[in-house]
Amino acid sequence: MEKSSAAKEYSKGAWTPEEDGKLAEVIAVHGAKRWKTIAAKAGLSRCGKSCRLRWLNYLRPNIKRGNISDQEEDLILRLHKLLGNRWSLIAGRLPGRTDNEIKNYWNSHLSKKMKQKEKQSEAPKREGEEAERRRETERVCGEVREESSSNGGEESKTSSVDFDVDEFFDFSNESTLNLEWVSRFLESDKGICDEKS
Repeated sequence: MEKSSAAKEYSKGAWTPEEDGKLAEVIAVHGAKRWKTIAAKAGLSRCGKSCRLRWLNYLRPNIKRGNISDQEEDLILRLHKLLGNRWSLIAGRLPGRTDNEIKNYWNSHLSKKMKQKEKQSEAPKREGEEAERRRETERVCGEVREESSSNGGEESKTSSVDFDVDEFFDFSNESTLNLEWVSRFLESDKGICDEKS
């Protein structure tokens, strides 16, 4: 089947104020339905989908635009945590806001804010873990010193270790990337023990 040579060419790009006015007039008379016919009745060279999106996201009279309040932002964060990227469901809980506006606000502002908060909350956690590791190393170094001093400097003939040392230090199945932490730990451990003795 051949395509009709009279196939309609649709305008693309930014909407003009005249087009907005024509669309609003036709919707006031006929209602916001049957978008393909609305585009034709308005005399617009736009497709029905373009008219529908223009009306729903920009021209409806009950739309709130811009200046998202702190309460709305908090609600968006909570709903996104609960629902994920289901923008129309989130927008349904925010009267006057469109799903498109909520999505754009999330992508341009809130997702960056969330990443920044996560980084800030992880920093004290990492510092706490490092401090805990230092305390544990100091405790172990202290026990080793006490044990060696109680034996009069002689090495203990019986060991309280109940594992195979060769198996413990077998890193043959580990990748070299995973072993980097071992060398850092041993260097920091050696430095702490040397400082204490």
